[in-house]
Amino acid sequence: MGMNRPDVTDEDIGMRTFQMRKARAVERAMDRLRHTLKAEWSSLENSEIEELDWILGELWAYVARGDWDRLHFGRLTMHDVRTILKHGRDLRKHSRNAVDILNDVGTIVRDKG
Repeated sequence: MGMNRPDVTDEDIGMRTFQMRKARAVERAMDRLRHTLKAEWSSLENSEIEELDWILGELWAYVARGDWDRLHFGRLTMHDVRTILKHGRDLRKHSRNAVDILNDVGTIVRDKG
Protein backbone atom coordinates (compact mmCIF):
# COMPACT_ATOMS: atom_id res chain seq x y z
CA MET A 1 0.00 0.00 0.00
CA GLY A 2 1.19 3.51 -0.69
CA MET A 3 2.65 5.65 2.04
CA ASN A 4 0.14 8.46 1.60
CA ARG A 5 -2.90 6.50 2.81
CA PRO A 6 -1.86 3.92 5.41
CA ASP A 7 -5.44 3.93 6.78
CA VAL A 8 -6.83 2.59 3.46
CA THR A 9 -5.96 -0.99 2.58
CA ASP A 10 -5.79 -2.57 -0.85
CA GLU A 11 -8.80 -4.62 0.21
CA ASP A 12 -10.76 -1.42 0.97
CA ILE A 13 -9.86 -0.03 -2.44
CA GLY A 14 -10.86 -3.31 -4.13
CA MET A 15 -14.21 -3.43 -2.35
CA ARG A 16 -14.93 0.19 -3.23
CA THR A 17 -13.99 -0.40 -6.87
CA PHE A 18 -16.28 -3.44 -6.96
CA GLN A 19 -19.18 -1.41 -5.52
CA MET A 20 -18.63 1.45 -7.98
CA ARG A 21 -18.52 -0.89 -10.99
CA LYS A 22 -21.65 -2.65 -9.78
CA ALA A 23 -23.49 0.63 -9.27
CA ARG A 24 -22.57 1.88 -12.77
CA ALA A 25 -23.59 -1.39 -14.42
CA VAL A 26 -26.91 -1.50 -12.60
CA GLU A 27 -27.57 2.17 -13.39
CA ARG A 28 -27.06 1.47 -17.11
CA ALA A 29 -29.38 -1.55 -16.92
CA MET A 30 -32.04 0.48 -15.10
CA ASP A 31 -31.74 3.28 -17.69
CA ARG A 32 -32.30 0.79 -20.52
CA LEU A 33 -35.27 -0.68 -18.70
CA ARG A 34 -36.77 2.74 -17.91
CA HIS A 35 -36.39 3.79 -21.55
CA THR A 36 -38.04 0.58 -22.82
CA LEU A 37 -40.97 0.62 -20.39
CA LYS A 38 -41.60 4.38 -20.82
CA ALA A 39 -45.02 5.15 -19.26
CA GLU A 40 -45.27 1.75 -17.57
CA TRP A 41 -42.18 2.61 -15.53
CA SER A 42 -44.21 5.20 -13.62
CA SER A 43 -46.50 2.45 -12.33
CA LEU A 44 -43.63 1.12 -10.23
CA GLU A 45 -43.47 2.31 -6.65
CA ASN A 46 -40.20 3.70 -5.29
CA SER A 47 -39.80 0.61 -3.12
CA GLU A 48 -40.14 -1.60 -6.22
CA ILE A 49 -37.54 0.44 -8.08
CA GLU A 50 -35.18 0.12 -5.11
CA GLU A 51 -35.84 -3.62 -4.98
CA LEU A 52 -35.21 -3.95 -8.71
CA ASP A 53 -31.95 -2.02 -8.32
CA TRP A 54 -30.93 -4.38 -5.51
CA ILE A 55 -31.74 -7.62 -7.33
CA LEU A 56 -29.93 -6.42 -10.47
CA GLY A 57 -26.93 -5.62 -8.27
CA GLU A 58 -27.06 -9.14 -6.87
CA LEU A 59 -27.26 -10.50 -10.41
CA TRP A 60 -24.28 -8.37 -11.48
CA ALA A 61 -22.23 -9.71 -8.59
CA TYR A 62 -23.17 -13.29 -9.51
CA VAL A 63 -22.75 -13.46 -13.28
CA ALA A 64 -19.51 -13.29 -15.21
CA ARG A 65 -18.77 -9.87 -16.68
CA GLY A 66 -18.99 -11.20 -20.23
CA ASP A 67 -22.40 -12.70 -19.47
CA TRP A 68 -23.63 -9.42 -17.95
CA ASP A 69 -22.71 -7.58 -21.13
CA ARG A 70 -24.91 -9.96 -23.13
CA LEU A 71 -28.04 -9.49 -21.00
CA HIS A 72 -30.94 -7.70 -22.69
CA PHE A 73 -32.41 -5.30 -20.14
CA GLY A 74 -33.81 -3.11 -22.90
CA ARG A 75 -36.13 -5.88 -24.04
CA LEU A 76 -37.83 -6.68 -20.75
CA THR A 77 -41.57 -6.24 -20.31
CA MET A 78 -43.43 -5.12 -17.22
CA HIS A 79 -44.38 -8.77 -16.69
CA ASP A 80 -40.66 -9.63 -16.68
CA VAL A 81 -40.00 -6.87 -14.14
CA ARG A 82 -42.77 -8.15 -11.86
CA THR A 83 -41.34 -11.67 -12.10
CA ILE A 84 -37.84 -10.39 -11.29
CA LEU A 85 -39.26 -8.50 -8.30
CA LYS A 86 -40.86 -11.72 -7.06
CA HIS A 87 -37.50 -13.46 -7.35
CA GLY A 88 -35.96 -10.58 -5.39
CA ARG A 89 -38.46 -11.10 -2.57
CA ASP A 90 -37.65 -14.82 -2.60
CA LEU A 91 -33.94 -14.04 -2.40
CA ARG A 92 -34.40 -11.70 0.57
CA LYS A 93 -36.56 -14.27 2.37
CA HIS A 94 -34.11 -17.09 1.58
CA SER A 95 -37.12 -19.12 0.46
CA ARG A 96 -35.04 -20.88 -2.21
CA ASN A 97 -31.40 -21.41 -3.03
CA ALA A 98 -29.81 -18.05 -3.95
CA VAL A 99 -27.96 -19.51 -6.95
CA ASP A 100 -31.20 -20.95 -8.33
CA ILE A 101 -32.96 -17.61 -7.91
CA LEU A 102 -30.16 -15.65 -9.59
CA ASN A 103 -30.06 -18.19 -12.42
CA ASP A 104 -33.82 -17.71 -12.87
CA VAL A 105 -33.40 -13.91 -13.04
CA GLY A 106 -30.52 -14.28 -15.47
CA THR A 107 -32.61 -16.57 -17.65
CA ILE A 108 -35.44 -14.02 -17.84
CA VAL A 109 -33.07 -11.32 -19.07
CA ARG A 110 -30.97 -13.62 -21.27
CA ASP A 111 -33.96 -15.16 -23.04
CA LYS A 112 -35.00 -11.75 -24.38
CA GLY A 113 -32.10 -11.77 -26.82
